[in-house]
Amino acid sequence: MQKSIFIEVFGNYPQIRVLDFLIENDIFDYSKTQIAELSGVSFNTIETFWDKLIKNRILRGTRKVGNSQMYQLNKENPFVKSLMEIDKKLMLKSIKETETEIEVLA
Repeated sequence: MQKSIFIEVFGNYPQIRVLDFLIENDIFDYSKTQIAELSGVSFNTIETFWDKLIKNRILRGTRKVGNSQMYQLNKENPFVKSLMEIDKKLMLKSIKETETEIEVLA
């Protein structure tokens, strides 16, 4: 699995991996189990910081599917907006650097 630029910059930590996954998939909602599986973080580890993400309104509940509560990033939260903007700037910087490398090789 290739690391994202966001993880390369902020570190390969469980919370960062979860935030990275949710930023990259911000239009969808997921259950906590799905977030654990798809971000590569164990469910037990997610449990250690999940309440902080909810309390700080970084995540918001969207709907219930059966017995599962679904969640997604709270894009109205100023902190989340900033993280998403940083991620976008990091991606653009990486694209420009890659284009420059290709030009040098050509």
